[in-house]
Amino acid sequence: MSPSQEFHTAIVPAAGLGTRFLPATKSVPKELLPVLDTPGIELVAAEASDAGAERMIIVTAPGKDAVARHFERDYELERVLTARNKPAMSAKVQRASNLLRIETALQPEPLGLGDAVACAEPHLTGRDEAVAVLLPDDIVLPSGVLTRMAAVRQRYGGTVLCAFPAPREQLSAYGVFDLTDTDDVQVKRVRAMVEKPDPQDAPSTFACAGRYLLDRAVFDPLKRVLPGARGEIDLTDAISELIDEGHPVHVVVHTGRRHDIGNPAGMVRAAVEFLLEDQISGPDFRDWLRMRLDDAR
Repeated sequence: MSPSQEFHTAIVPAAGLGTRFLPATKSVPKELLPVLDTPGIELVAAEASDAGAERMIIVTAPGKDAVARHFERDYELERVLTARNKPAMSAKVQRASNLLRIETALQPEPLGLGDAVACAEPHLTGRDEAVAVLLPDDIVLPSGVLTRMAAVRQRYGGTVLCAFPAPREQLSAYGVFDLTDTDDVQVKRVRAMVEKPDPQDAPSTFACAGRYLLDRAVFDPLKRVLPGARGEIDLTDAISELIDEGHPVHVVVHTGRRHDIGNPAGMVRAAVEFLLEDQISGPDFRDWLRMRLDDAR
């Protein structure tokens, strides 16, 4: 079995209110806000597809139908673009519909990431011995970490997560790992996880990025986990139960870049990075940015 065959389904939680982007998210779901010209959820869908996923379950909330509609073809728009001799733009608007099969699962109340993942379980089939979970707020660059995670699962079995080194003062915003080494410096075994610890008490400075390759076994503890202090069911608690039961959990250490596009500043950083790498617009933007930074000094 190739690493890409370790999973067939990706789950993308998209039921949040997007409060950090109000008032824009009064009418536009946060997941459809663009990084340059591409919605964040399309970026993670492309990442999942590249890693071998065949379908994507979008966990959504009442009134957020537009997120799934983005992945439907718009034949009239394509016809207009073709008539105006804009084949490249027509291909661009078709990309989302060609990536994966899309299904939706409803999360009636915002009860946390663990609950969102559990809401997708009825859509899983006998092929889904493991599922990928991608948080659309997290852009992990360069792409390819899911493929590395699948290779680690193929070697060690169990569940595989993605870790990144974070400044200690920021650890209270993340799930943080207690790790032990393996014979690969970029792969570590997880001894424990702590959700949003006090930075002084954190067991390491390795935080959980928004990429998970979860063994199907995780759905059993998800049924038992009780809501925490914030009234939410944490996926971290379910994974911690698996660790206590002897289930192997490993992390792939990501040493590239990560952008949290769930807040405006992170969205701008991601857009700047994408624009700097654009072969057409990048050079002019780079010149403007240098000039603007000089003016700001």
